Amino acid sequence: MTAVILASCSGIGIAEKEVTVGGKNFTEQYLLSEMTAFLLVEEGFKVNQMNNLGSSVVRSALENGQVDLMWEYTGTALMTYMGEEPIIDPGEAFEKVKEIDSEKEIHWMNMSNVNNTYALAMRAEQAEELGIESISDLAEYINENPGELSMASDAEFANRADGIPGLQETYGFEFGSTQINQMDIGLTQRALDNEQVEVSVAFETDATIKSYNLIVLEDDQEFFPPYRAAVSINQDILDEYPEIEDITAILAERLDSSIMRELNYRVDIDGESVSVVAYEWLRDNGLVEE
Repeated sequence: MTAVILASCSGIGIAEKEVTVGGKNFTEQYLLSEMTAFLLVEEGFKVNQMNNLGSSVVRSALENGQVDLMWEYTGTALMTYMGEEPIIDPGEAFEKVKEIDSEKEIHWMNMSNVNNTYALAMRAEQAEELGIESISDLAEYINENPGELSMASDAEFANRADGIPGLQETYGFEFGSTQINQMDIGLTQRALDNEQVEVSVAFETDATIKSYNLIVLEDDQEFFPPYRAAVSINQDILDEYPEIEDITAILAERLDSSIMRELNYRVDIDGESVSVVAYEWLRDNGLVEE
């Protein structure tokens, strides 16, 4: 657990308003937390950051009040924390988690177009050569050319109902047992780039999609449930500081998966610091002063 204190630069010294922003242990979450902190500081808040936490840990911290607000994913909340079935419509999923969490005095707001959901990726050049743009195109090609394409997947996605088994059932195709290469999730797109496989599991906002010149196949039958990033906040904090809704809405309105992928790329591939990337994006979009 790390805690970073960002003090307000206003003339009053220590800010009277104070909140703790939580975040998980991967780049996208570091960036969302940092951008949120910068915006809150700009509005006179003292911000404590609790980042680098696992999903269940930061969720517990939110529930017990150690964390006041965080960016969470609708799919994670719905299926992992709440034990509900996936909901394909993003708006319905958002309303469902909002309804359920209201019982815990946790309020959901400002759903963004950042969708960190599962996806299937291919090398752009090969996908174009084979005429594959969507998962339906992929299914048709596999059915017409059995055994020709192989896929890289982590063990979880290869076996879970909302992974390969459900995907094959929904789209009506099947990889042969020898065509699925199981490996660590961090290696799947590298295997694709190295031409060891033709298809890889991915996440829509992965930096490696840009780095390896991959394309995300359109999920034209909407199999993958949405994992939209939205703000979850303790109701008592929102009641005390209602302006937080408008402050964080700025991010929700402007961020999407493509922008998030670019920002992740700058950190993960170019090696820039999270703070620099977050601040420069806010500055370039006129959201913080020079």
